Amino acid sequence: MNHKYIIDNNTYNLLCIKKMKNVEDVIAAWNDKPREAAKRLVEYYGDPDEICKNRLIWHNTRDGWKRTVLVNQAIPHNFPDSHFDFLEQVIDYQVPLDMYTPLAKYDGSIIVERTKGEISARCGGTSMNFVAINLAHEIIQGKRSVEDAREKYTELYQEYANGKESEYTKGFIFDIPKEDTKDEDVKTIS
Repeated sequence: MNHKYIIDNNTYNLLCIKKMKNVEDVIAAWNDKPREAAKRLVEYYGDPDEICKNRLIWHNTRDGWKRTVLVNQAIPHNFPDSHFDFLEQVIDYQVPLDMYTPLAKYDGSIIVERTKGEISARCGGTSMNFVAINLAHEIIQGKRSVEDAREKYTELYQEYANGKESEYTKGFIFDIPKEDTKDEDVKTIS
């Protein structure tokens, strides 16, 4: 029997270590939407690399994400329409400092980690995470204003809800950086 060790460090404290048989054992008690997403993601990506009581994590997925983190938590989000965020997906990307505020104005579920050199999108599914990151890239590159990106996101969201996909929902429309994107900052104490 193949067991995976489950570690839940939800608040950076080790809360539990258990032996679990499989993903189904973990997600059985999850909320409906994250549980449904877990089943879809396992079908698409295979078993997660990390299984925690309230979190599943995949690393270096075949569609280009550095990290895919599904949590058993529904975070209310009203852009572009009322929904819940529970799937965060990460890529390496160095965001210029002057772009932090525009990205925050564009979408509150875009998360930039300067030191790690990462940008992520958190939504209810991979397709809209692709949209969020693709449009964030266009803002950073000066191809779209914040307002234009929000309008385009809304348009793509509505089209996707009606069964129409676009290049923005299917994958990255730019090359993911291969170089080191970290910004370790500078020491101010000698």
